[in-house]
Amino acid sequence: MEILWFLLAMCMLAAALGPYLLRRRGGIHQVLPGSPDAADPDAYGFLRQEELDIRLPGPDQDLLDVLEVVQHTQNWRPAAQLLAGTGASGELRWQRVQAFAGAASLELSQRPGVGGAWLRNWRSESPKDAGAAQVHAEFLVQQAWRSESPEDARTDDFRIILEEARTVCGEAALLAPGDPIPYIVELAVGRGLAYPEPQFEQLWAKVIDRAPEHMGAHLAALHYWCEKWHGSRDRADEFAHAAAARAPRGSLLAALPLFAVYEHLPEVMLVQSFYRSAVVTRAVEGAMHAVHTARADDPMLAHVRHLLVLFLVRSERWWEAMNQLVRIDGHVGALPWTLDQDPAAVYAVYRALAVAGYEANGGSPATLPAE
Repeated sequence: MEILWFLLAMCMLAAALGPYLLRRRGGIHQVLPGSPDAADPDAYGFLRQEELDIRLPGPDQDLLDVLEVVQHTQNWRPAAQLLAGTGASGELRWQRVQAFAGAASLELSQRPGVGGAWLRNWRSESPKDAGAAQVHAEFLVQQAWRSESPEDARTDDFRIILEEARTVCGEAALLAPGDPIPYIVELAVGRGLAYPEPQFEQLWAKVIDRAPEHMGAHLAALHYWCEKWHGSRDRADEFAHAAAARAPRGSLLAALPLFAVYEHLPEVMLVQSFYRSAVVTRAVEGAMHAVHTARADDPMLAHVRHLLVLFLVRSERWWEAMNQLVRIDGHVGALPWTLDQDPAAVYAVYRALAVAGYEANGGSPATLPAE
């Protein structure tokens, strides 16, 4: 029966992914929504596809509670209070800024002209609030990328919005001079506006002066180098490996080379041997080491685990894939799933294949791997 489940899942994955394949930037494109699980997720404590939370990579109940209040009442003050109580230089504040901006951006797309009014009110009623300025800047960045054309052509609207975001980043930096977030937001601006390398390096210096081990900042900078050197891995790999080499024990920066590999996946890369190549294996092992030594409450831990699931499933390392899945299931708001129109569906396909491979090799809910 286990072999039957395994073969069923392999056919399901081929049917779901085959017509759509992988994009150059590593996304999993348009997996068919509603793909069934290969095994009952309840047996492993997994949530059903329709129950998966696509907003966050991992749990942050305080943020979810505040978002619910803000969106229900359109009162920005709970958001301001939460950010004011969140450390300025940490990953958690950056994730919360992104989440608030994303919520406002989604509201606006759903209700053009009126959605996200709470953010506009926050900025107008509390112009000296650094948190409001940071969320506003990130909101503009997200709006710019939403406006990007399907052909990846940078439209006038795209550039105009990013120029405004750059202005708001400057305002946010003046309101909180030691805070790295305005400069981290501007990293995405620099990518979109194609800053010359010297200008980007100056911006990056401001970031690492304030938060030298900030994983989110390194990922934003990596995106710039990958796009700047499209077609060549050298500069991005150099950046990622240098960051990993100087990372102290317990830092998730050791996983950065895996993100670099992911960013450079070819357009069509379904060949299983690639995922067992020396380059991928070294990057996966570095990321595995990083998650084993990181703090359990590191906000970026879930991000690394989600990406590991893709590589571990692709390389048929089923037990290790299950090890990650049991720790992240429930939230799918992270790469690689979020580049798809239906993150929960594509995540469910990979989870199904992991379960099937795990069971085909003697695994069961009673023998779930322990870290």
